[in-house]
Amino acid sequence: MTSLHDLRLRLLVQQESEQLVDSQPDELDLSVVQARCLCWLAVLAEAHEAQACEAEHHGDVEQAMGWFADAMRLRDVINLVSSIEIPLPAAHEEGEDGDSLAA
Repeated sequence: MTSLHDLRLRLLVQQESEQLVDSQPDELDLSVVQARCLCWLAVLAEAHEAQACEAEHHGDVEQAMGWFADAMRLRDVINLVSSIEIPLPAAHEEGEDGDSLAA
């Protein structure tokens, strides 16, 4: 069953990568990448929490703890990724003293 989850995850990552490349052929917008990563991380964390509940329901406490620990690690990664400040493209157009270069 774990190999099936691994294959699904690889497929999802591959599809998302292709969509990013197709939607941003010339320049990759890092804020879009960050947002998509956060969405996928949240989906994965929820899936791990669901697996933990299912394992607990079946009485497999050790497996439930493993799934729950993975979900908590994913939540930590979500917090880390969301804390990364990506400069907006408009911020590059301003001078170092905050004045607009266009003025």
